[in-house]
Amino acid sequence: MTGPGDVKELVPEFFYLPEFLTNQGNLDLGTKQDGTRLNDVVLPPWASTPEEFVRINRQALESEHVSSNLHKWVDLIFGYKQRGEEAVKAHNVFYYLTYEGAVNLDAITDPVERASVESQINYFGQTPTQLFTAPHPPRHANLPRPLYSPLTEPSGPRAALCSASI
Repeated sequence: MTGPGDVKELVPEFFYLPEFLTNQGNLDLGTKQDGTRLNDVVLPPWASTPEEFVRINRQALESEHVSSNLHKWVDLIFGYKQRGEEAVKAHNVFYYLTYEGAVNLDAITDPVERASVESQINYFGQTPTQLFTAPHPPRHANLPRPLYSPLTEPSGPRAALCSASI
């Protein structure tokens, strides 16, 4: 899992659903070469239960470090470092078929070539649509929260009812 083609990212379940790490349906997942039956995910040494694994992952995701650096990830995945010279500088270049619009499938008339290109796209996936062409601004994680938030403070006709009951 250290090759240049290994660009896997964690699915959301890593941050909220410990059950996905266990074989609750007792499915036959096969065996290893040594004959050991595959079953639940083997957790890293820093997590003794699936719940602890998910809790620690979530803490990391919500950490100040991640919040302070998230814009760099946005630049690589959706932003100006996804294509072109900035992508080359960031070592963020992938096989041309992974980029949206890199090939017009309708223009490929040879059925074998078209099937080959479609297979490559389906197997290796596609780079997300580029959304930004300039650096994404960093999040100001250390700024104090606003004193008033429309999501937490009552407003409109119900405001009087809420304040009257206080």
